[in-house]
Amino acid sequence: MSEATNTISIEDFKAEAETFLAASAKRKPEAKAFTWGQGSDDVAVFDEKDDEAEALDIEQAKAWRRKRFDAGFGWITGPEKFGGRDLPSAYERAYNTEESKYETPGMEIFSISLGMVAPTILAHGTPEIQDQYLKDLYRGDMVACQLFSEPGAGSDLASIQTKAIRDGDEWIVTGQKVWTSAAHVSQIGEVICRTEPEAPKHRGLTAFVVDMTAPGVEIRPLRQMTGGASFNEVFFEEVRIPDSHRMGDVNGGWNVALTTLMNERASIGAGGGGGLGLLSPTRLSEMLQHFGLSDDKVIRDRIAKIHSNFTVAKWNNQRALDKIKAGGLPGPEMSTAKLALTNNMKDFTEWVADVLGPRICADTGEWGTYAWSKMLTGIPGMRVAGGTDEIMRNILAERVLGLPKDPGIDSKTPFKDLAVGTQR
Repeated sequence: MSEATNTISIEDFKAEAETFLAASAKRKPEAKAFTWGQGSDDVAVFDEKDDEAEALDIEQAKAWRRKRFDAGFGWITGPEKFGGRDLPSAYERAYNTEESKYETPGMEIFSISLGMVAPTILAHGTPEIQDQYLKDLYRGDMVACQLFSEPGAGSDLASIQTKAIRDGDEWIVTGQKVWTSAAHVSQIGEVICRTEPEAPKHRGLTAFVVDMTAPGVEIRPLRQMTGGASFNEVFFEEVRIPDSHRMGDVNGGWNVALTTLMNERASIGAGGGGGLGLLSPTRLSEMLQHFGLSDDKVIRDRIAKIHSNFTVAKWNNQRALDKIKAGGLPGPEMSTAKLALTNNMKDFTEWVADVLGPRICADTGEWGTYAWSKMLTGIPGMRVAGGTDEIMRNILAERVLGLPKDPGIDSKTPFKDLAVGTQR
């Protein structure tokens, strides 16, 4: 690995990156103009493959991360003691720009590991788990998942019931988590448990790093209406976790959870700022022309508005991410990114459905038609992931705009609107 230094000029750094990439990956050919009916028409939100194909993708992704890390490009902004280079975020952006010119494996499998769990370990983990896991996470030797939601505690995250009971230098965890992405391929997970049942619900939670291969951990896939199983439910039956794997104070897990949630919303929201690459003006123009709708003013007006909304979201996301990379903490405004993404994706898929008509739900074999059904059926999952749209609106109303909180639950009044004031 290159000797870590924070004095290298960005020009020399880019030259170093170009040398590494030229020797390690194949340069992408010049982009060809989009032509309707050519290439893949896959537009699925969730990358759903069979077990064999998924395992191959993961191995290729891990191999590339190892190569990047060992060359000094695996954690460019990270602390030197964990294998990072402690360089400003501008260097990371410069490297990503250079890498985008080359054919490299997708890094989606690491989105939770590096976008949510690793930053939380860095912020709240003990020195022991930082030393044990951070380098392996950024090098790609390990995958992590996030274990928050439960069958009875999704939007109201502070109501979780998975319990952790202290037993000397260990904690015994029993309970169930749900909607856990990548649990089936993860080696560790960040889990929030209830450690003080009598305390106010926000003050009785504790966060841990759990070994996903430990005795008592059971992982079951959840089938979606897309046909795939991107999420899992996870059962803990008296799973033992050493106290050294606790993050933050005992009963101080809510602050740890907030760190993860804000990073999660930043990660999810930033991922779709540009419309997942589907809003190519050429592609949309050819779609309208192919289906004879080029002169439909209503259809054209709607896609212009959608394109504008995605562009504004992209700019806002970049501003928020630059604040984080400059050393600021992710705040409630990141809920804006997540809400904007799902709203824009919903509007876009509704527009596509109107353009395609019955072709989106009947597989005729025609290119660029039925493939969109994967996105149409995947969007509801995105509107739940990382906090529901309704919860994002409440967070923005209460924590950004300063509006009054929703009333709490009135257990004496049946059928009352059960809005909660402390929500995910």
